Amino acid sequence: MGFVILGACVGLRAASAQKIPRPKVPDAIQAVPGEEAVLAAHASGSQIYTCQPGEDGKFTWTLKAPEAELKDQKGNVIGSHFAGPSWKLTDGSEVTGKVLAHADSDDSNSIPWLLVKAVGHTGNGLLAGVTTIQRINTHDGNPPAKGCDEAHRGTETKSAYTADYYFYGLDREAKQ
Repeated sequence: MGFVILGACVGLRAASAQKIPRPKVPDAIQAVPGEEAVLAAHASGSQIYTCQPGEDGKFTWTLKAPEAELKDQKGNVIGSHFAGPSWKLTDGSEVTGKVLAHADSDDSNSIPWLLVKAVGHTGNGLLAGVTTIQRINTHDGNPPAKGCDEAHRGTETKSAYTADYYFYGLDREAKQ
């Protein structure tokens, strides 16, 4: 898996002008024109689900939060992904998003691919200027098919998953 981050891995500084190519994705989750990828990271961790009644009164596993490590192309941990959905890097920058669109994974047994709009930022690092995020190349992460009923109300379960996240910001040349 060839993951590229913009800048040096140590310190996550955006010192390099190396472009990260946009991945091929379904139209529904295309990044916004005028944005460029500023970071690509591989995530591994869990999707955490809680058993609770749905709108129809039937019990179902409902996503509570992701819990994953973000790694660079060398396998070094560069951050984490957690409830929000939020992503935080070791440089102290953090972005929180809201899902805009989804597309089925190439793997029918895996969670969908997503396009997420950034709705909040903290810190001054690499994620400070992120405007959208893509989750692609997902593997696993779905809730169990069974085991959620009245007797298991409030029970949590974790489903292991992996995915690639692409973080986009406005094209530097478009800003000038």
